Amino acid sequence: MSTTRVFMEMHHAAMTPDDTARLEQGIAKILTRYPNDQKRAAMLPALRLLQEIKGWLVPDGVKKVAALLETTPERAHEVATFYIMFFNEKPGRYVIDVCTNLPCALRGAEGMLKYMETKLGTLAGTNGDKYYLRETECLASCGTAPCMQINEDHHENLNKAKVDKILEKLQ
Repeated sequence: MSTTRVFMEMHHAAMTPDDTARLEQGIAKILTRYPNDQKRAAMLPALRLLQEIKGWLVPDGVKKVAALLETTPERAHEVATFYIMFFNEKPGRYVIDVCTNLPCALRGAEGMLKYMETKLGTLAGTNGDKYYLRETECLASCGTAPCMQINEDHHENLNKAKVDKILEKLQ
């Protein structure tokens, strides 16, 4: 990675004063739903808000969340790294989750994932600038398997032709 790109990524990652104000205001609103002595219970929605603001969980943002929820940065990091829905590095433009749990696997999801790897030119688990293709355990769509999500937009009853149409729209 070039030095310029690293600098740009770091600059993009930094919390701006506007980002910080939006985070503080959003968390203040979230905290109205929690007892004053249980602020840390708002960790999931607070981290989700940070990700909505920055696109991923930037380290200084996670520290800010911890401070606002009166907990340790380590605890916020534990939660941030436990759930697949949180990105601890900047994701590609399109996050593609393909369910390969048993019902989807029985209906061809693993072959579908291999097809997508070939079509996109990236391996599952690889985070690139454009695509972050991931194998996911369950997207709660067993009756309409196989399924996938692209940036949280759900797609069901997949076959190669349907996947091709969906991916064409991403170009």
